[in-house]
Formats: sequence, C-alpha cells, structure tokens
Amino acid sequence: MSQPLPIKKEKLENGTFYVPESYFREWVIKREFPQFLVLGCKTVVCKMAPHPDKKEEFLLSEDLWDTLLIPHEGPVHLFQQGNFLYIGPLIGIFTAGFTDNKLRPVGDRSMLFAKLLSVERKVGAYYFMFGPHHINWEESTINGLFYTSKGWIERKVPIPSVIYNRLPNRKTENLESLKSAMNRFERDFHIPIFNPSFFNKWEIHHSLLTDPKVSHYLPETYLDPDSSQIEDMLARHSNLYLKPAKGSLGQGIQQILKRGESYYCRFRLADQNRLRRYSSLNRLLLRQYPSGKLKSILVQQGINLLKWNDKAIDFRIHTNKDENGKWVVSAMAAKIAGSGSVTTHIANGGEVKTIQEIIHEMGKTSEMLNRLKEAALEISESIDQVISGIIGEIGFDLGIDTEGRVWLFEANSKPGRSIFSHPSLRSHDLLSRTLPLKFAIYLMKQSIARRKDVVRS
Repeated sequence: MSQPLPIKKEKLENGTFYVPESYFREWVIKREFPQFLVLGCKTVVCKMAPHPDKKEEFLLSEDLWDTLLIPHEGPVHLFQQGNFLYIGPLIGIFTAGFTDNKLRPVGDRSMLFAKLLSVERKVGAYYFMFGPHHINWEESTINGLFYTSKGWIERKVPIPSVIYNRLPNRKTENLESLKSAMNRFERDFHIPIFNPSFFNKWEIHHSLLTDPKVSHYLPETYLDPDSSQIEDMLARHSNLYLKPAKGSLGQGIQQILKRGESYYCRFRLADQNRLRRYSSLNRLLLRQYPSGKLKSILVQQGINLLKWNDKAIDFRIHTNKDENGKWVVSAMAAKIAGSGSVTTHIANGGEVKTIQEIIHEMGKTSEMLNRLKEAALEISESIDQVISGIIGEIGFDLGIDTEGRVWLFEANSKPGRSIFSHPSLRSHDLLSRTLPLKFAIYLMKQSIARRKDVVRS
C-alpha cells in the first residue's frame, strides 16, 4: 500500500493538482502525465505541477476541490491507471436504522460506527456512513455522514469507490429498497461491495462438509429434524443444541440433555436463563416448540468442551482480509458461559477473557492458540471459495473439547464486537476496525486495474 500524504485546498492556479517533486519527476521520466483526477465515481480534467514549496503533500486548486466534492483535508492515497489519477479512496459504509437525532444518527449503534470511521486518518482515506435515503441517483452523489472531532457532519460526496455492507439484520437486508440500491451500485457503477449478506448456518455447514480440509471441524448437524432423529442423536451424544438456521447473537438457541429417563431443556426467556425437566422428548418438543414443527431449525451435536471453574469455554476468533486481500486473524478471545446459560454470549451472562489468561490459568500451552488460528484461517479460505460475493471479515465461534480437538460452532459474516469490551483487547479492536478500510483500498486498486473507464463527470 502506498504511503498516504496530506491533501489541502489552496487558492492557486485553477484546474491544477500540485504533487511532491518525486511524483512529478517520475511522470517526466516515464512521459506519462495523468490528465484526469478521480474521486469515487466522479472525474475532472486537470493539469499536474510540482509542489510550489517542495513539500511532501498534495495541493488542489479550489475549483477542482469543489467540483470533486472532496469532503475535507487529510491524508489520502494516490493511485494511477494510465491517464487517470485516483485520490482517496472514498469508502462508504452502507447501513440502515437512521434517526433524526444528529448526535446519534443510528441510535445505539452510533458509537460503533463512530469507532469504525475514526480510523480514516490512520489509514488514509475518506470514510463515511450512509443509507438509501442519502443517495441522489440523478447527481450520482451521496449526503454522507462523517465522524469528526466536532461530532457527526453531513457532506455531499460522489458515489464511492467501494462499499462496506453493515446492514444490521436479515429483515433489513431483505427490504426491497435496500436490495435495489445494492443492485444498482453494482450494475450501474460496478462498485465492489463486501460482506454482501448474512450467512445461512445450514448453507455454510453443508458447503464446509464437502471440503476435506475443514470438514473434520464440524459437529454432526441436521436441518429440519424430527423427533426420531433427535432421539437417535441423544442416544449417541446425550447433549444437543437446537438453533435457528438464520439466527444470530445466540438468539433462539436451546440445549437438550438426556440424563437417565429424563430430558432437560436449557434456554433463555425474558432475559433469564431457564432449565426445564421433562419426562419424555415429545413433551419437551411440544412445550418448547408449540407449533410442533422444527422448520429452519438446526440440531447439532453437543461437545464436551474445556471448562474453566466448571463453566464451559468457547472462543471467538475474528478474521479479516488485509491490504493484500489475504486472510489474517485480527482478534481472539475466550468466552466463558454464564451460570445456567445455554451459550457463552455476554448478553446471556457470559464473561470474556483473553486467550493468554485462559492458557495461563488452565496450564495450557500456546499450541492451543495456534490450533485455533489455523482452524479459523482454513475455514475462512473454504467459505471464501463457496460463498458468492466479496467477503471481508468473519467471526467464528470455535470450541476445543477435552481431548484437544477443535470444533466449529458458528461462522458469522457480520460479527458482533462485544469481546472488545475487555480492556486487554483494545489493540485487537483497533486492528479489526482498521483492516476493513485497508481491504477496501485493496478492492479499489483491483477495480481500477479491471476498469479503466468507469468514471463519471
């Protein structure tokens, strides 16, 4: 990735872009001077000149600055493709759930997006948030929300170079207005969009099952089970989990255990962890699933997990694509189940610890950490090969059983960030926020290389 440099607006000769001498000298040597300056999907004709004060920065004449709708001064990258010189890049986070509150434009999620956008200057880019109502298709512009030292500020900018999909849930994702906007960005502007949709748990499981490199990480799992299938699995495992195929955040998960002639169901209701005993499996299923159907429900083999203070542990691993488009592990944490909880989610009373804490307190070695990293990267590669669209990040829930075997429980295309509440995970928090922007720059460079003429004046 090139080194970002500051760009400033100056009252200098109209139609001129001033660059450090090293840039200008290279163009002279190659005899290849750019003639067009591009931001997002907007282009202007310009002439190039060396910086008048020989500084390592970019200066842009006011007329070009205003025509390109550059939102503010700050560090940017420069990419050349033939006669076109791309600045920025301009990256938009596409989401929904906007309010009229200027201090909290997306309600409780405002701080999440503020933190995501705050890495803009660290990486060198223009980074903003928007929804479908911010788009002006006739002008090919967006009234984007930028997070600054003064809070949220709205600026009109061109349609961006890359879009980062952060739609909040499946219901919103399926709204026709949002799907139409996404399709139009891809069809009319050929914009790379990453993290296109939420994963379907069964589709992910079924795809990974056919890959011999990763299939050994998968617990026995079935979709739309009937009572006889569940009974058969209980005879072999005595511990099962039932979860919605399209669920997220641990919602709707129930655990069934068989102890002697009794059946137990552990679940969460009204923000409380519950445990019920039944004399038969049929009674349990009728009470817990009154419709009598387990449509779009997965049943999954329970695993005898490692425990800390007699509480089950699993691991949240975040992977991201980096500035080279390669998968890397960006964050790892241990999650300890709350008392009586069916999952390790913090909302259900779970606790977060660093993996280093767990390794030390349980007397384990760093080999456990390496096995988790290896599994997360292998599964990321496998998912990337079978899921359509561009994936930029995945959150995994992995477990290790008492024999040291790694298991995959879930893969999420839009992982939550609750683990970063742990003070020792702040550096991981920053890395996992920085990498999506670096990956967006990679996507922009790839897009430029493929398309030399898709710009709009």
